[in-house]
Amino acid sequence: MSTNLAQQLRQGTTKSHSMAENVSFVKSFLGGVVNKDSYRKLVGNLYFIYEAIEEQIEHNKMHKAVNAVYFPQLYRKQSLIEDLTYYYGDNWLQQIKPSSATEIYINRIHQIGYSNPELLIAHSYTRYIGDLSGGQILKKIAKNAMQLPDNFGTSFYDFKLIEDEKIFKDTYRKSLNNIPLDKKQIEQIIAEANVAFNLNMKIFQELNSNFIKIMVMLLLATINNFRKKFS
Repeated sequence: MSTNLAQQLRQGTTKSHSMAENVSFVKSFLGGVVNKDSYRKLVGNLYFIYEAIEEQIEHNKMHKAVNAVYFPQLYRKQSLIEDLTYYYGDNWLQQIKPSSATEIYINRIHQIGYSNPELLIAHSYTRYIGDLSGGQILKKIAKNAMQLPDNFGTSFYDFKLIEDEKIFKDTYRKSLNNIPLDKKQIEQIIAEANVAFNLNMKIFQELNSNFIKIMVMLLLATINNFRKKFS
């Protein structure tokens, strides 16, 4: 019997989805304004997030609920490593660390992975399906805004193991709907999906703060140079 979880998740996160899209960093990104330093920090944060999600999904893949969303072809960790190598070089791991908001995010993932594994469904849905759905649009924006060479710096958006995005999303949706869950569990998963959106928003807000600081520093440097010329 279908629970219609896919539709319930979509409807239950509409407000959170809209709020996330209206964070300044996201609005700037969608508008084609992308600061390379802020972007590579985002890629670093995503590496730690996906490392945690994929570790917990692997750990719980025999759990009946988690097994339904066990699709390794969605995994992003390796593609993020490719991007980090491009932005930071071969010693990228020594140059990145999770931000404060990212630490909270990954701690949450590990917490539910050990205490309430079915809630991992919410994080799989929120991150992977979002990435798959908007990936090519975001890739084009990032590539154009940062003037990236072909096939460099945007591996995150390439799902090379998925041949047909529509067919895959239909399969994923059917798997969600066929998970044997009761009403309380469904409510908890929807609530956790909203938590996931909120955690992502916090990371975007951090990046927006960093972007503003960079812009202020550049403005001050320009003013100082102007003053020196005419002093």
